[in-house]
Amino acid sequence: MSDLLAHLPQITAAYLIYLVAVISPGPANIAIIGTAINQGRKPAIVIALGIFAGSFTWAMAAALGLSAILTRYGEVLQVLKVLGGLYLLYLGVKACRGALRQTSTTELRQNGKDTRLSKLFLTGYGIHLTNPKSIFGWLATISVGLPPGASAGSVALVVAGCLFTGLIVFLGHALLFSTARAGKLYQSARRPLDALMALVFGTAGVKMISSAF
Repeated sequence: MSDLLAHLPQITAAYLIYLVAVISPGPANIAIIGTAINQGRKPAIVIALGIFAGSFTWAMAAALGLSAILTRYGEVLQVLKVLGGLYLLYLGVKACRGALRQTSTTELRQNGKDTRLSKLFLTGYGIHLTNPKSIFGWLATISVGLPPGASAGSVALVVAGCLFTGLIVFLGHALLFSTARAGKLYQSARRPLDALMALVFGTAGVKMISSAF
């Protein structure tokens, strides 16, 4: 208990860093919001859980020091950036095709019912797992919150607290943007939103690939 109290300022700082990172606009949040207003609540929750699973994976990696290994061996990180960038470009192309298609919200929601939940989960997992920003976000969180010699209890408190925060944010986006009001708004703004998603995914993909070289 005394160890936890001694590290409380660092732990609090870690929570704040992670909160800012998790609520900032990016591929993960855009994917959840787009799925929520495009396909409805259940698919949005599933893709949010997939993104959370990706966050959990990097949290464990950061806690075990694997992210530092990736930083040291640059060629591994380069491959990860290229693969992640290509995946984001693929999502950008899909969003672009949606922006060019004239389809009503009712039809979109009906089509969304045919999407396999397992595929949505893996899509969310892939978005977060192939994003190097997630690695460094967790590395920064762990570095700030856990000074050298921190106890296992401190590690667990930082990781569990941040993961819980991420879960609330991801599910919050899924629930908030899957309401009937959001659906009506989407009916009049579907194509601009899909175009925005294409721009976000495309830009992120290009930046990720270019940063690998």
